[in-house]
Formats: sequence, C-alpha cells, structure tokens
Amino acid sequence: MGYAVVLGEALVDLLETERDGELIYRQAIGGAPLNVAVGATRLGGDVEFAGTLGTDAPGERIAALLRTAGVGARGVRRVPVPTTLAVTTFEGAEPSFTFYGEPPSYALLRPDDLDAALIAGASVLYAGSIALLREPFRAAARAAWAIPGPVRVFDPNVRPTLLPGPAAVASLRDLVEEFFATADLVKLSAADAAVLYAGAPPEQAAAQILRRGAGVVVVTAGAQGAYLATPGAATMLPAPRVSARDATGAGDSVMGALVQRLLAEGPPAGPADWQRHVRFALAVAALVCERPGGAVAMPTAAEVTGRWGPLP
Repeated sequence: MGYAVVLGEALVDLLETERDGELIYRQAIGGAPLNVAVGATRLGGDVEFAGTLGTDAPGERIAALLRTAGVGARGVRRVPVPTTLAVTTFEGAEPSFTFYGEPPSYALLRPDDLDAALIAGASVLYAGSIALLREPFRAAARAAWAIPGPVRVFDPNVRPTLLPGPAAVASLRDLVEEFFATADLVKLSAADAAVLYAGAPPEQAAAQILRRGAGVVVVTAGAQGAYLATPGAATMLPAPRVSARDATGAGDSVMGALVQRLLAEGPPAGPADWQRHVRFALAVAALVCERPGGAVAMPTAAEVTGRWGPLP
C-alpha cells in the first residue's frame, strides 16, 4: 500500500445547534480536504496533508487533530493569519456554509512550498474544494496536478455562498473542468452538479464530465445513494437507510473511503470493482450521518464493520 497526498483547506466549522432552548455554535475542525485526509487515514490509509494552517490557537488545534488522527504533515506550512471560520447552518441534516477570514488561512500555499518528490512518490493525489478559488493556492494545485505519477482524484466541493453570480459560476466551471480533463476520478454531489451545469441531474452532469476527459465520475445524492459513471457503463447505487443526524462531511467521507480503497487495491480493473468501492463508501457516509459532523465523525474500519458487518 502506498500513500496519498491530500491538497487543500483546513479550517474551523462553527456548527449551529440548540442546547437548553438556546441557539449555540459547536466548534468542529473541518474543511473538505482535511475531512478526506482524516477519513482515509482512519480507514487504514497512509495520508499526507498539504496546505496552510494559521499560527493561532485554532490552527494549533487543527495541527493537533492531524497528529492524533495519524495524518502526515510533511506538506503543511504555518502562516501568521487567523484561522478561517465556516459558520454552518442546517436545513434538516444538510449543512450550508458561510466563510469568515481574510485572507483565508487555508489558501496561502505557494507552488514553491510543494514537496515535488512527496507528490511524485504518492499513489494518489487529491485536489479540489474552495481553496482553488484563491491564489496562490490555485497555482500550487495546478503545479501539483502536473507532477506525473499519482492517480488523480478531484472534488469541486462547490459552495454557492462563495459564488456571487453567473459569471463566478462560469469561471468556476472553467476552472474545475481544467482538472476534470486529466482526473482519474471525479467525485461531486448532485447539488454541485446542479450549480455547475444549470440544474443538470447527476446522469447528465456525469456524462459531461466524462466527455471532458475524466476516467470515472461519482455523483453523490444523499439518501438516494450515488450515481457511478464509467466509460460505457453507468448505474445508480443505493445508500444504506439511516436516520441522519448531521450530514456534514458525509460527501468527504465518500471520497476518503474511495482514496483508502485506491491505496489498498490500486486502480479498479473495471465497473464491478468501482461499484464495490462506491458501495463501501456509501456505507461509510451513512455511518458519518448518524454522528455529529466534521472530521471527528470519520469512522475507523472496525466501526464500519461493527455497524454494517463485513463489506467486500
């Protein structure tokens, strides 16, 4: 088993909740890439996180969580800015995010900060999410993506509150399609697909992403499961039925599970293996939805087996 490099943001989520009749905000460490890194590691993968963390107390807490989770930090650079906050509100179990902090602590990684040997030696490279919206991180991600060697996995992780109008959406679509064109795997949500492709359902969005050059596309659709599209084959895979408590990080856990499977088994031989991996990832995400969200909700392999029994 090799290792993965996960490139992107780490921040602090303030999750809206109620206690004793009073509205409060629960602090949780998150950011989609950090969730992916922790998720893959807790399932047994070897992961290095690459990004910038503030030097303040929240930044120290993020660094401590990475250490505790066993995520490597060879690609981490500390920056003297306040850690970005994501205020998270809910409609049912589904979260919505508003971000605070300028400049964003998570987007200050420069191309010169990259450890090219670390990336070239990786079995899997993850990129995507909101850090791509800002420089210098965008330049760093492009530079990392151009390094040959790893299986490339990408998640646009669209956040509409960061897209002020149609021009911003079009610009993001152009940007993420640049990465789609050379991605071995693209994972996105049905909500992401609807934003990027003018309300397109998962099957239409997946077909468009495949046409752009992606090898495989997985579109998660919450309780409905996930649409898996490979060249020449596509299917909708159901999710396990659970009573969702908090869906924060569920999509990230799908990507974390897929990264762990790629590390453990290498690139799948065909659609049947991809289906097996996505079913496993949906079981992981269902368990995450039963817990308070964020990186701490990511389960271990033993917890997944304990909840669902042995999975192929």
